[in-house]
Amino acid sequence: MTSAPIRLGIVGLGAMGRRMLAEAVTHPDFTLTHAVDLNPAAVAAAWNTVESGVSFSTKVEDVIGADSVDAIYVATPPATHAALVVPALEAGQAVFCEKPLAVSAADGEAMVAAAQASGRAAAVNFSLSNQPATQYLEQAIADGRAGDVLAVEIRLAFAEWPRKFQAEATWLARRAQGGFLREVFSHFAYLTDRLLGPLDPIHVAMDHHDPTSAETTAYGLLRAGKIPVHLTGIAGAAGPTTYEWTLRGTKQSYRLTNWTALSVAHGNSWASLDLPAPAPESTRLSLFAQAIHGHPTPDLATFPTAHRVRHLVESFHQGVR
Repeated sequence: MTSAPIRLGIVGLGAMGRRMLAEAVTHPDFTLTHAVDLNPAAVAAAWNTVESGVSFSTKVEDVIGADSVDAIYVATPPATHAALVVPALEAGQAVFCEKPLAVSAADGEAMVAAAQASGRAAAVNFSLSNQPATQYLEQAIADGRAGDVLAVEIRLAFAEWPRKFQAEATWLARRAQGGFLREVFSHFAYLTDRLLGPLDPIHVAMDHHDPTSAETTAYGLLRAGKIPVHLTGIAGAAGPTTYEWTLRGTKQSYRLTNWTALSVAHGNSWASLDLPAPAPESTRLSLFAQAIHGHPTPDLATFPTAHRVRHLVESFHQGVR
């Protein structure tokens, strides 16, 4: 006997919301019933991509707490997450939330507490959570193939910020909610936390063109226990976009580039590893459905983990605490 499809509602129809919309309409575990955004133009654009069967509106109450919705996916700016997620959990809905979990500590704590109190599935959409590269790294460290882990290095570079596919999300260019630390570094902070343990900021800093704009550079020394983690990031510099995460071990080192390409070094050169195909967005929806049915998975990020990442990212904005 198979379970009935989970009735899903989407809140936020920007780039990420539309991407999830495209996955959800054909996903076997879900029936997409509602999709909402406060911007009528965003609703119209998303509506044109779906044949039928989905109710579109500009009213969040059509999804949050609605009896016709079992679970929600939230893809709105991070400062709005708590106001949507907490009442949804209190109404008994499961929640799949975009990262970062929140901006403020109070919002993050409220979301973690609401998830724990509700007992419902609550997860955060970190794209590295179920990638073959992440699973390979986790096993390689556990098996001792890396030897002693000596350090991690993270390099990020963007010729323009926001990136083209997110250009309509103007808040990403502002310090209040945006910036590449929250939007991109958070993924690699999650990866490092998962593989090596919680991270502490030792010395972190960033620069801006003006007090209201997103960061132009960021640099920091962090620690996962005794393991140093070095970050350098820049936006607005000529050159290719760079996403690079490197783990240095005494036996083997590993380098992750462009999210999914993993290489290994035994000596003085890198060799590409042949991994399974990258996991698409739909596979994290499958894991979310699994969690809703009472089968949590380590390959889906939890609210407490995302809250630790939030704290780390916000330390760049607030100074070391």
